[in-house]
Amino acid sequence: MAKLLDRIFKRKKVPEYIEEDTIPLKSPVREVDDEQVTRPLTSPATMTSISRETVHQAGLEPSQLLASCAQSVGRQRDHNEDAMFCLTTTFSSNDSSLPFGLYIVADGMGGHHHGEVASEIAIRSMAEYVIHKALMNLIGVDHQPPEDPLQEIIKTGVQIAHNNILKNVSGGGTTLTTVTIIGNQMTIGHVGDSRVYAITPEGVLKPLTRDHSLVKRLEELGQLTAEEAALDPRRNVLYHALGQGTPLEPEIISASVPKPGYLLVCSDGLWGVISEKVIGDIILSSETLPEACQKMVDAANEAGGPDNITSILVKLPD
Repeated sequence: MAKLLDRIFKRKKVPEYIEEDTIPLKSPVREVDDEQVTRPLTSPATMTSISRETVHQAGLEPSQLLASCAQSVGRQRDHNEDAMFCLTTTFSSNDSSLPFGLYIVADGMGGHHHGEVASEIAIRSMAEYVIHKALMNLIGVDHQPPEDPLQEIIKTGVQIAHNNILKNVSGGGTTLTTVTIIGNQMTIGHVGDSRVYAITPEGVLKPLTRDHSLVKRLEELGQLTAEEAALDPRRNVLYHALGQGTPLEPEIISASVPKPGYLLVCSDGLWGVISEKVIGDIILSSETLPEACQKMVDAANEAGGPDNITSILVKLPD
């Protein structure tokens, strides 16, 4: 199984994409200082599945991902334009354990026709493609790796979702954020302003994605402070989204799974309403993952619930 994962991840990494055409500003290269999160996929030692010896030492058998989710229409919307997909499984054989997770959030764009249809099409298209091209190969009898590296599979899945929206939902638009975990590795495909956070066991949140929004670009360039960006009336304006006519290049991030701790995939109806500290405190104080997800959604509603709310929380192996 370790050799199989080596073959999946060892090929050329897809670079991150920064759109420059729709906004006449050049964005600085994003720097991330967490070596564990951003370690490139070049060392075979970082690409293997989890050995049974490691699992035994941690007291878990087999090693696995745990995940839960929650969603709400919010208090100021009459329909839900968010969509999500949450799949967690484990393949265990006599020499290793291979956790697999696929977590997707799409937020249909307000102000566009059929945003809820666009987000559903995006979720279904992405989940179907990744499961067919990645998961089915891993669990098949022949144990053949995908023809393409996982980064290319994710990128192609985003493009298929984009094309399906253009074909079926005129004027519809959506964000799309996908996290795929295979063994000790994860690949993120991201378009829009839904977010992925890594969360430490102490409840400290670290964003792994960057928002493709006008105010975030201006903040990166030093033209807005974080406080000004949070209150700017243009904060919901995206320059990168599925279903729009501009050429699409998703942000692709490949890294080692940042563990121990959690991953949170959520729409802006959550992160845009309650603070990172509140999110961390809720996770630390909750007895179970479902409880934590529901409490996050409840907190966003208690803060006014101005938008649809989606939360997927994944507990990573120790």
